[in-house]
Amino acid sequence: MSKLLSVHGLKFNPFRPDVPIEALFRSPMVDSFIRRVELSVADGGFAMLTGDPGTGKSVALRLLADRLAKLPDVLVGTIEHPQSRTMDFYRELGDLFGVQLAAHNRWSGFKMLRERWSDHIASRRSRPILIVDEAQETLTPVFSELRTLASKELDSKQLLSVVFAGDMRLPDRLRTSELLPLGSRIRRRLTFDYASRDELAACLDHLLAAAGNSALMTTELRATLVDHAAGNYRVLMNLCDELLTVAVDRDVATLDEKLYLDVFAQAAKPKPAQKKR
Repeated sequence: MSKLLSVHGLKFNPFRPDVPIEALFRSPMVDSFIRRVELSVADGGFAMLTGDPGTGKSVALRLLADRLAKLPDVLVGTIEHPQSRTMDFYRELGDLFGVQLAAHNRWSGFKMLRERWSDHIASRRSRPILIVDEAQETLTPVFSELRTLASKELDSKQLLSVVFAGDMRLPDRLRTSELLPLGSRIRRRLTFDYASRDELAACLDHLLAAAGNSALMTTELRATLVDHAAGNYRVLMNLCDELLTVAVDRDVATLDEKLYLDVFAQAAKPKPAQKKR
């Protein structure tokens, strides 16, 4: 990493998943969704981000979580294991929101969590927020439990703001008869499609500038990378990261199309067939 920074004048590797939050590329669509979710925190309810892998969902979720965590008097918890069964799900909620739950006593856990959230709302006038990433992996009984757990007074009041994020299996699941009662309660939605060429180019330009070296890649190479990313941000970042790694190894200061052809033409070249004995 130190060699990468010294050779190319970068403050960080702009192509890795751990890009600093302040350097992440945010589109107007993502900014609009974050504002809508932020405005609905006072009322609670459900929001959802969906999209195929690599279309920008994880970055949007990082930006959203960061914005929500900065709100005054807000509790934000993130589910780390969406595949949990119901009691393990309760235990994780207890850890997130500081509630000691008795093992194998779902009713007690249900009651204590709702009391904790109600007290928070009464004293601070804001809803706790729960973020569930990879929500398509959540078990159906857990989804149903969360729906009843998050509301009271015959569903007229919400105790919790919940943000689901997942791939395109998630909306399909929420349209099934078992989960339609939850799916119909999603207020805020953002669906990611594959990025346009201009969106990919804007993201690449933004990351290079944020990392401190806008001249790291030639204009021609940027165009080539965007054309070969198939509308997928993750594919674009992986291509760029591979080129940067090779450039560091070879002490190449500027990444260009010659380097691209050298690296990826070699990778695509078929191996010669072995002679039969």
